[in-house]
This record gives sequence, C-alpha cells and structure tokens, in this order.
Amino acid sequence: MAFRLSKIHHAAFDAHLIGIDPDYRLHVSDRLLGQNDGPMLNALKGLNGVAIHLPARVRDRPDRDRLALRFERYKAVA
Repeated sequence: MAFRLSKIHHAAFDAHLIGIDPDYRLHVSDRLLGQNDGPMLNALKGLNGVAIHLPARVRDRPDRDRLALRFERYKAVA
C-alpha cells in the first residue's frame, strides 16, 4: 500500500514528527507513538513503515540522497 502525503503530513514532516527514509518509507517518531490522542493521531501512527506514493515519472520523485540527509536529521531529533 502506498500513501500520499497531505498538508498535515507535510507539517509533521517539517516538525520532525515523521520521517521518510531513502526507500520512501514513513517513520513515526517515538514522541507520537507514545501518545494517545484520538483517531487522527492513531491514523498517523498507523502509517509507520508504510511507503509513500511516488509519482509515475522518475524525475518527479523525491531525491533519495536528500531524503537520506533529512532522515538522519529526523533520527537525531525524533
């Protein structure tokens, strides 16, 4: 199953609450996984390990090297 990111997910990404590894898989921070705050958060937590939906054209896909750099930052903060 592939998942598309919404505006809410992008905000969580910017806040290092979720990360995307170079294999295009979502990771939810331990800060969120340890919280219980209703169905919206539970839905977000359920995305842990799910692959993001990639554009059909390879040139439109996120750069794996940049994702790797950003994912290292996520791991340091998360």
